[in-house]
Amino acid sequence: MKALVLDGSTALGFLMSDEQAPRAMAALDALERGAPTFVPAHWPLEVANGLLMAERRKRASQADVSEALDVVLSLPIEIDRDTARHVAGATAGLARQYGLTIYDAAYLELAMRRGATLATSDVQLARAAKKAGVVLL
Repeated sequence: MKALVLDGSTALGFLMSDEQAPRAMAALDALERGAPTFVPAHWPLEVANGLLMAERRKRASQADVSEALDVVLSLPIEIDRDTARHVAGATAGLARQYGLTIYDAAYLELAMRRGATLATSDVQLARAAKKAGVVLL
């Protein structure tokens, strides 16, 4: 795999002990083996929000969330600086074409731009990626 785009659902899938799905663990393994990994600019906020929601739903403690956020900040991931530059053009176009949120379309746009494999647990995003010719993990 040349490069990987990691979405929030996949990150939460390996950060949350009650979610550790095989696909999420495969993404973590690729990341740990040195696959260049990219995320759009909103990714840290999306992951942090998912962790906070897990805490509010009593699926994780405050300590668990703090630890997971420390892990997020330590991952060898490149936050894409050009996410916002593409929002009015390619990203919005993909959102319209595939019925995605702008957030999910940003993952698809980034994977297409980087020629990267997309790691997602989101069914609608995965379906759109397949139609767009993006390889899924």
